[in-house]
Amino acid sequence: MRPIFWEKQELRLVDQTKLPTEYEEVICKTVEKTAVAIEDMIVRGAPAIGITAAYGVVLGAYENADLSNREQFDQAIELGIKRLEKTRPTAVNLFWALDRMKALMVKHGALSTAEMIRRFEQEATRIHEEDIEMCRTMGRFGAELIPQGATILTHCNAGALATGDYGTALGVIRAAFEKDPTIDVFADETRPYLQGARLTAYELHADGIPVTLITDNMAGHFMKIGRIQAVVVGADRIASNGDVANKIGTYGVAVLAKENGIPFYVAAPTSTIDFRMESGEEIPIEQRNKREVTHIRGIQIAPDGVRIENPAFDVTPNRYIAGIITEKGVARPPYSESIPVLEG
Repeated sequence: MRPIFWEKQELRLVDQTKLPTEYEEVICKTVEKTAVAIEDMIVRGAPAIGITAAYGVVLGAYENADLSNREQFDQAIELGIKRLEKTRPTAVNLFWALDRMKALMVKHGALSTAEMIRRFEQEATRIHEEDIEMCRTMGRFGAELIPQGATILTHCNAGALATGDYGTALGVIRAAFEKDPTIDVFADETRPYLQGARLTAYELHADGIPVTLITDNMAGHFMKIGRIQAVVVGADRIASNGDVANKIGTYGVAVLAKENGIPFYVAAPTSTIDFRMESGEEIPIEQRNKREVTHIRGIQIAPDGVRIENPAFDVTPNRYIAGIITEKGVARPPYSESIPVLEG
């Protein structure tokens, strides 16, 4: 279930604002169109945003292919990268992917414009392919943590649609289900954007993995009565001390899991770890359009004039996290010791 396709100098993105009732693809041929697709959540999920941004740089390179002067070409690419950097502030994979593209440009400053474009395209494709392999490796590590016959709760969408393919949290669930088809899943709806209801339930149902959709405020009830044995979520940025930024509502789920003695796991590639950031207090939290709260699919559900807050993410302190599943293994507390080992 790939959300991102690249061929013939064209980026195609599955429009995730239309799922699950409509399947449409948005075609991007410019940096600007790519940036808007990220901002408007046509593509979303930290790894998928990073991949998309890398391809956006390639599109910018093709837009400026007529600039044979490398200095002028590089300046044009840098402008495109700055535009992409402004799209979404919380997901660190965006900046990680763009840093890789910038480093490539610096490393090969003597190459022709045509050759630089070819190198950009190779690097973006490599980022895409690496993500898919990382997710499958994470899935294998994470599956070992899931008890026989468990019901797993997941929040938001950290599946194939949020990555290059396969998924982070849902990659763990997919791998666990391959080993043990008796497991099943509870998916929080994830207000206000309903990624759990629209995307996670869609993915799992399509794969034949048993999934039950619940509203966000039902999670504590089902934990308390023993219906949930593990929680697995994704992440948009992980600080070096193990604090995790993920979709708004994740922190509440983690607190409930701790209260009920349920292990709370985070699945994310090492590209989601910000090794330079000391704690989650430093993570910038994106504030999104108030209309996402007051309207659902264009239908108003709140009174005119009411005050609205719409942070897209919250930060879960490391003390609530039983393990961080990466492609290099599972980091455990104390994270100040286990996370630095993953760098490099």
